[in-house]
Amino acid sequence: MMIRMIPRVGVVALPFIALTLLANLVTCSAGNHYQPQDGDIIFHVSRSAQSQAIQLATGSPYSHMGIIYLNNEMPYVFEAVQPVKSTPLHEWIARGENGHYVVKRLRDAESRLTPDVIKKMQSVGERFIGKNYDLYFEWSDERIYCSELVWKIFKEGAGIEVGMMQTMADFDLSHAVVQNKIRERFADKIPLAEPVITPVAIFDTPILITVFEN
Repeated sequence: MMIRMIPRVGVVALPFIALTLLANLVTCSAGNHYQPQDGDIIFHVSRSAQSQAIQLATGSPYSHMGIIYLNNEMPYVFEAVQPVKSTPLHEWIARGENGHYVVKRLRDAESRLTPDVIKKMQSVGERFIGKNYDLYFEWSDERIYCSELVWKIFKEGAGIEVGMMQTMADFDLSHAVVQNKIRERFADKIPLAEPVITPVAIFDTPILITVFEN
């Protein structure tokens, strides 16, 4: 049996090697074969206080999402949390319920998400870095929520609308969990006409295909 010699490396290189091995475990262990690509969209169930209310109001199996980008071959999730930032993929997965996540990809990603388009998408996203999470789901750039971030990056960076816009009036606001959140944030002034893009609207859009589920 031939044994492949591993070249000696300096101490500085060790953290990068460790991170690379960890990323490989995320994508290749236990029979997993997901190979991250720039522009992939990833979904999971957040453990945040509003997660259940989002699921109930919108009829969505998932409550949080982001866009995957590769940096030095390491996958990161660009996401709107508090604040907007990039998170290593393995950390993002660990934050979700039971480590479950789904990855979707544009059907014609190879032809439409060219390197130049990806750079433009990243440039669009840069202006949101550090912005606060939008608890009120307003359609503005002052604060931003997860699906809004993804939608705006694809729209402005690639000219693609990933999912159909709705308003708050379209949602099921009858459940007690949802009503508690509404009272907490809006009191008696619910912005029913406010444009909203939800995780499930993006998840269900036919222009995306599922490339991995764990």
